[in-house]
Amino acid sequence: MTIRSACQRFFGATLFSSAVLLSTLISNVVAIPTANAQQSQYQINRVEPASWWIGMKNPEVQLMVHGKNITELTPKISYPGVSIKQVNRSDNPNYVFIDLKIADQTKPGALTIQFLQTSDKTKNSAAKVASSIKFELHARRAGSAQRKGFAPRDAIYLLMPDRFANGDTRNDNQHNYSDKHARDVPGGRHGGDLEGMRQHLDYIAKMGFTMVWPTPLVENAQEINSYHGYAATDFYRIDPRFGSNRDYQQFVQEAKAKNIGVIQDIVLNHVGSNHWWMKDLPSKDWLNFPQQYTETNHIRSTLQDAHAAQIDKQKFADGWFVKTMPDLNQRNPFLAKYLIQNSLWWIEFADLSGLRTDTYSYSDKAFLARWSQRVMEEYPQFNIVGEEWSMNPNIVAYWQRGKQNHDGYRSSVPSLMDFPTYQALHASLVGGYGKGVDMMTMYETIANDFIYAEPDNLTIFEGNHDTPRIFSALNEDVDLNKLAFTMLATLRGIPQMFYGAEVLMTSPKQRDDGKVRGDFPGGWEGDEVNAFTGRNLSPAQQDMQNFVTRLFNWRKTASAIHHGKLLHFIPENNCYVYFRSDAKQKVMVIINRNEKAVQLDLSRFNEALQGSQRAIEIMNNRALVLDKTLNVNAKSAMILELH
Repeated sequence: MTIRSACQRFFGATLFSSAVLLSTLISNVVAIPTANAQQSQYQINRVEPASWWIGMKNPEVQLMVHGKNITELTPKISYPGVSIKQVNRSDNPNYVFIDLKIADQTKPGALTIQFLQTSDKTKNSAAKVASSIKFELHARRAGSAQRKGFAPRDAIYLLMPDRFANGDTRNDNQHNYSDKHARDVPGGRHGGDLEGMRQHLDYIAKMGFTMVWPTPLVENAQEINSYHGYAATDFYRIDPRFGSNRDYQQFVQEAKAKNIGVIQDIVLNHVGSNHWWMKDLPSKDWLNFPQQYTETNHIRSTLQDAHAAQIDKQKFADGWFVKTMPDLNQRNPFLAKYLIQNSLWWIEFADLSGLRTDTYSYSDKAFLARWSQRVMEEYPQFNIVGEEWSMNPNIVAYWQRGKQNHDGYRSSVPSLMDFPTYQALHASLVGGYGKGVDMMTMYETIANDFIYAEPDNLTIFEGNHDTPRIFSALNEDVDLNKLAFTMLATLRGIPQMFYGAEVLMTSPKQRDDGKVRGDFPGGWEGDEVNAFTGRNLSPAQQDMQNFVTRLFNWRKTASAIHHGKLLHFIPENNCYVYFRSDAKQKVMVIINRNEKAVQLDLSRFNEALQGSQRAIEIMNNRALVLDKTLNVNAKSAMILELH
């Protein structure tokens, strides 16, 4: 079957186009039969990537080709503008790594790579073609290299695809995938998919969110717990229980049409134990600790600790996350290039607005420097957020672009998940870690911003798929919940909210992944409560949903919040006051954590008020006259736009 006929058969002739052709040949190579294919001892199984783009900053791409005894063959290309720069072989005879060079003026199209069998490899004209594969060359989108990534002007909606909405029940179960649909099992697959996400883009946009971050969508053909996506078994394929690669493209296109960018969640540190590599590793050093399971110690500080023992550093970086997630050795140059190219491939293929990198610091740190540099060289206005799950701002700051580190380490990652502010958000409202309720906790956390190279580019959040639901963590106190969201929307940084927080979804206070990652109400046919339409929401849920919608829609227009200066005052009586200002706008934010109302003496804030006598209270659209004092209700926040 030809490539064209295969695509027509799969998609239907009326849907077939050149764009579909290029987007479907992703994870599996199409081998062109030779005259003696059945008798041939050579079987090519894969080429990754199976496509690339003309006009990239680096004109070279390395193909990983997997096939039985493939190292015995010599690849050959005859396509104007494309040449083989080098053929690399590992210690596994079933892999070759082909370095292609693509000239800027090369025309898009499908090229053929022939694999020649000959005893005299200098006489290619007389060589026998043992096998052939197709490789696609694309034209880049206009302005692709200048794409803008997510920034402080944005607000991110984090969702877990399997738990958000089931838009197509036909893909709930797939042949040859053992982890079947089981909505009644907390760790089972519940059926959410790309179609469900697509159907509810309007809901996300209506709330004022301008970015959506789905947890990983690539194939996770694991026996259990495959729903979360963090154990990839194919880096180039969307899990068919979520949809297809083409579905993903369409989702991103429709999101952008609604002014929502898409951030892809990627994992550089590990793969799933059922990844196809595990049946035939590309080289002996492809994994860390390949012979005996050795778990990471999870002590992130070892990498910056000047006194740390080497064995402790190695165990952190090289140890496996869990037994079902083999740890990748990014010191292997072929693997390093593979991972770098895979990130670039998804950005181009899907037209992404950002990357979120899971378990960031667990990967080899020298590799991370090269990876982040390469991505940002290709897309200078792009953004990447790394997950460094540490409450120590010194550890988080180490990985951010522009940080002058004690050991000379240089990263190119613009954003990090701000776990110190996450902790302070919770502790300042309900106490914890041996301390009572104290807004000084948040003040002192923000006061540490001198540690960061770009504090405004940190991603701040109220919770995520690995943490207890914020409403539960705040003892199901709606007033405290609103205080948390006010700070999330108005402090420096890029705010991220976890799906369902807007309708007060709950969970145990201790980590319980299956329950934290609950089904969004209304995402399944027959749900009694539907948050998308508002059906059967409680008054408190409706109120919170309306609060979030008003807050983040206002934030979309608030230039002072996007890039304004932050000036804060030491909290008095558990009342935290700060100002955000730029040339166009000045905003005053008051967070009163007290159990009773306070009379705020405004003279203390003259440095920031600078004679402002009038204000609009944003959440109530109420005009205020600023006199000597201001009454602030118990456990309440005020956002004042000053005039």
